[in-house]
Amino acid sequence: MALKKQFLKSKPVCKVTFDLSAEQVGDAKKVSVVGDFNDWKEKKGLVLKKLKDGGFKGAIDLAVGAEYQFRYLVDGEKWINDDQADKYVSSGVSFDDNSVVCV
Repeated sequence: MALKKQFLKSKPVCKVTFDLSAEQVGDAKKVSVVGDFNDWKEKKGLVLKKLKDGGFKGAIDLAVGAEYQFRYLVDGEKWINDDQADKYVSSGVSFDDNSVVCV
């Protein structure tokens, strides 16, 4: 997994790219990024594009000066964290942690 941040000079946003390898998601058909920036709703989640090598990738613009909790939702069933997240915090609804990206 990888998080890439690109701060834009023209506006106060950061383009965050989420990149998962095929090894991390197995034979997944769909991977979404769900978190604070979309009210933790799968239907509003950022659906990542499946790559030829079986990995998934996608990007979203986030307002700078904030921290966003998120997790990956694989095939609508399995939740996974990003091993390259800036930090982790308790989810508050289970014993799992949420990944955090700071921009």
